[in-house]
Amino acid sequence: MKALFPRSDAVEAIVINTSGGLTGGDRIEVAATAGTGSHMILTTQAAERAYKSQSGFARVETQLSVAQGARLDWLPQELILFDESAMRRSLSVDLAADARFLMIEPVIFGRAAMGETLTHVTFEDRVRIYRGGTPLYMDGVSLDGDMRPHLERPAIASGAGAMASLVYVAPDAEAHLDAVRDALPETGGASLKKQDVLTMRVIASDGFELRRALLPVLDRLSGDRLPTSWRL
Repeated sequence: MKALFPRSDAVEAIVINTSGGLTGGDRIEVAATAGTGSHMILTTQAAERAYKSQSGFARVETQLSVAQGARLDWLPQELILFDESAMRRSLSVDLAADARFLMIEPVIFGRAAMGETLTHVTFEDRVRIYRGGTPLYMDGVSLDGDMRPHLERPAIASGAGAMASLVYVAPDAEAHLDAVRDALPETGGASLKKQDVLTMRVIASDGFELRRALLPVLDRLSGDRLPTSWRL
């Protein structure tokens, strides 16, 4: 793993997996802390890839901490799942009482432009956000087997090939709600979990359509400070 630090008035880090992807037995742990009164932006150089696993799981564990008066933007680019991949991923976030936080987690179920289909995939994803030690947002995804019938179910994805989850924790969350809803396609939705906690989920036919839906929302919630790597 490497980290690049572009010049910015915030602390911005581009996390790079130099192996080019993950497979069974690989394990990555990322830990970051935004200190008191700071602003940290974390992103990735490009999409992460979960490749075919011969045995075992690829594991990615991320732990973030945001101190008093600080803000952290967790903005990784897409995770692309390949056929026969097996991944367990977790994100745990500890927020101080007045901390601000923006998170996006995009996932692509095979590259549609390459004609890829996922006949056997195991994907487990867990997101846990705490504020002052109290659970604020808990989410989990567990998918196993042939993805086509899973994703075709109306209650899951209605045939979509990509999805993303977003959480925005800040005092102005409610003020952004209507604009975020207006920016989303019919396959997306946003709501307030609390007055200062905005959540969003969107599905799309492929990675291109997903990114097209996400960019206006991320530009708005990041204050037009979306990392350059998202534009490449």
